[in-house]
Amino acid sequence: MQAGRVTVEQAAERLCILPYENIGFARIDHQRYLRRGFPEVIYCPGKTEEQIVAIVGRLAAAGGTVLATRAEPSVFEAVKAVFPRVEYHDVAKALVLRGENEPEPVGYVAVVSAGTADLPVAEEAALTAELIGSNVERLFDVGVAGIHRLFDNWDVLSKARVIVVVAGMEGALASVVGGLATCPVIAVPTSVGYGAHFGGLAPLLTMLNSCATGVAVVNIDNGYGAGHMAALINRVGERVK
Repeated sequence: MQAGRVTVEQAAERLCILPYENIGFARIDHQRYLRRGFPEVIYCPGKTEEQIVAIVGRLAAAGGTVLATRAEPSVFEAVKAVFPRVEYHDVAKALVLRGENEPEPVGYVAVVSAGTADLPVAEEAALTAELIGSNVERLFDVGVAGIHRLFDNWDVLSKARVIVVVAGMEGALASVVGGLATCPVIAVPTSVGYGAHFGGLAPLLTMLNSCATGVAVVNIDNGYGAGHMAALINRVGERVK
């Protein structure tokens, strides 16, 4: 309103929006954008295509950008039939329907992956951070099996306000980055690895037990959670710079 993009009446209408909308199978949290700076995100597994389409429609009607994670191509086709503008990011398996309130990107978040097999989770993190208003630099396949690849690209990381490190196998990359970085590091263990990897438990425990300070850890394969947290940290950095 202060910038003149909305009128007083429009601002008052947005502030008075109902806390949530009950559509039977879902209670859509319309006030999340006001509280958190980004609308509610749709987690697709476990929902029918019809339910996802309905939720996308109600969120889009509020004017914000809609993000749906872990969306299969069939879900994309169902949503696209109703909302032709929807984008499908196939590596991240995410749907994006851009709204009128998409923020201008600020700051700088770096997203690093140990291996190419970690890309789906890393891309989910990078896309999420971008949609919430961060400039994002990607640095993929720089794991500890060839650590010179990381050092050769350290200039990419040295400028970041926050670094997201995505790694499977034993998850050692987060400790290496955390021991060298001057900014917060968010570690994401992935379910990529052989038998004793235990579906991501091995890198999760490695990251939780890291001796590097300033390393926080999200759940296994939780690229969305890491990207959202990174964007929030980046946004705080923009306010206090």
